[in-house]
Amino acid sequence: MQDTFIQAYPKLRQSSIAVAGLWLAHGDEPLLSQWLIDALRPHWRAQNYAIKRIELISIKSWQEVLSELGSQSLFDDASALIVTGNHKPDKAVITELERFAQDAQTGAHSHSLLWLTPKQDKRAQSSKWFAPFAQYGHLIDCNLYNEQQRQQLLQIQAQQFGLKLSQEAWQLLMSHTEHHLLSAYQTLWRLSYLFAPQLMANNDAAIQENGNSSAHLLQVALDINDLQAALVSDAQFSVFDLSDAMLAGNIAQVAKIIFQLKATDEPTTLVLWAISKDMRQVMQLMDGQDPQALGIWRSKQGLYQQACRRQSKAQVAAWPALLYRCDQAIKGLIIQPAWELLLQAALELSGKRLFPTK
Repeated sequence: MQDTFIQAYPKLRQSSIAVAGLWLAHGDEPLLSQWLIDALRPHWRAQNYAIKRIELISIKSWQEVLSELGSQSLFDDASALIVTGNHKPDKAVITELERFAQDAQTGAHSHSLLWLTPKQDKRAQSSKWFAPFAQYGHLIDCNLYNEQQRQQLLQIQAQQFGLKLSQEAWQLLMSHTEHHLLSAYQTLWRLSYLFAPQLMANNDAAIQENGNSSAHLLQVALDINDLQAALVSDAQFSVFDLSDAMLAGNIAQVAKIIFQLKATDEPTTLVLWAISKDMRQVMQLMDGQDPQALGIWRSKQGLYQQACRRQSKAQVAAWPALLYRCDQAIKGLIIQPAWELLLQAALELSGKRLFPTK
């Protein structure tokens, strides 16, 4: 059976899962491998498995794996082996793995073998060593191929934490964490202790009682203001203050806020998110799009219209390139300081050009 991680993960959090036999998870995202182990561990424990880890340091290490699977314990019903390393089994071991998987299917034993490997390409998946896992076991692709999959997976984790983020809050979270899975997950974890500590405990208890992660879990709804308040604590100004000043064309206030945000170590990714969001919406308005359809609040539509009147299409055409340079500076790909470019972008939106438009 072959599944992607996003398909397999919710199933593994169900109560009735047969875990005996061969499992192979391949991918270059370590966090997904750990989440897979975390999902399987309750099943192993419930069925009185002895959980052990073996690192493949050579092909000979497979003999240790087979020996461990063949041993019996007086205290445990079966063994669950977590195998790491990229040494492929030889022909003799492949034969033993096939026999092991077939016996698991017939109920001759209930041992479980989970092998965690780096991402395997199509050529590797057509190799003989891959066949026992493909024919008789469980294959899980632990790779994320687009941002939609990343957010979908994080939404599952947010649900377990008792959180429900608005679409704008998700956009801010992903921008703030630079689309890094671990950073986003850690931020959700911190948010759960700020906004939903009791709900998280109640949800964990509900999952253990019902044995089903898809049960109706309680959630706290968070909007962009909640997330902003959690991400920013020391600055006298927030990126929302910066947005208002830029749209109003208050050049002196824009410079003051930028310098204050820099002095309080406000994340540059957060500042870039605020500037780029407003720039994109101004460009869309100048293309004739409806402000309400863009999700612009009525209270701010006048500010956006002011910003549009200060710009020309020739001037806004240069904004995407400027935002791209800001992103490059934040990531250290160009020498120019990030705060210098952020100030330039903020002033551009305010109507003050530091350099003439070509």
